[in-house]
Amino acid sequence: MPHTTSTVLITGANRGIGLEFVRQYLHDGRQVIAACRDPQRATALESLLGQFADALRIVALDVTAEDSVREAAQTLRGKPIDLLLNCAGVMGGAGQRLGELDYEQWTHVLAVNTLGPLRVLEHFVPQLEQGTGRLAVTLTSRMGSIGETGQGDWIAYRSSKAALNMAMKCAALDLATRHISCVVMNPGWVRTDMGGTQAPLSAAESVTAMRRVIAELGASDSGKFFNYDGQQYPW
Repeated sequence: MPHTTSTVLITGANRGIGLEFVRQYLHDGRQVIAACRDPQRATALESLLGQFADALRIVALDVTAEDSVREAAQTLRGKPIDLLLNCAGVMGGAGQRLGELDYEQWTHVLAVNTLGPLRVLEHFVPQLEQGTGRLAVTLTSRMGSIGETGQGDWIAYRSSKAALNMAMKCAALDLATRHISCVVMNPGWVRTDMGGTQAPLSAAESVTAMRRVIAELGASDSGKFFNYDGQQYPW
């Protein structure tokens, strides 16, 4: 049976794909918990709050900080969550080739892209268990697919997403007995601050397509890697 998604928790909700998920789910009549590092600076979310005061809740959450994630989970203790959308992510700067690597930057990219989504998932398992959807979707990238890799740049970003894919596959197996499904999804190349202006997809197009896929996911899909159009992606 497909998952229901009445209440959605979205990380990285203040910009890009995360913000577009917030918009679309609100317009679809869902309850949305928008999590971001600094709500005081999230002007787009504040604007949406004016339109959807009864459906939108903004929560401070820094995926790289254990205390921040723990506090957000405590704030939402007892709140059933049907769908967790891990959207927070960073690309990292230039210099991701051999001979140019910035290891401090690489550590930060791993902290956001790999450890962050697992940290959020781990702390919000009780709320997912209380929901009816029991689904965690984490945005990854085709650049994290080892089978698709044909060039050697962007080492920090690629490795962070490849590690994320493995971690979420393990989480899917660990959480199977608790009836929580985990999938990773490539949103495509999207025109955002991260994707740049040359990307072929708008955030609205990518999110609309991903929502169609998410709406049809079932327990048998747990542990899989999907493209935004619903096709399975090579690991």
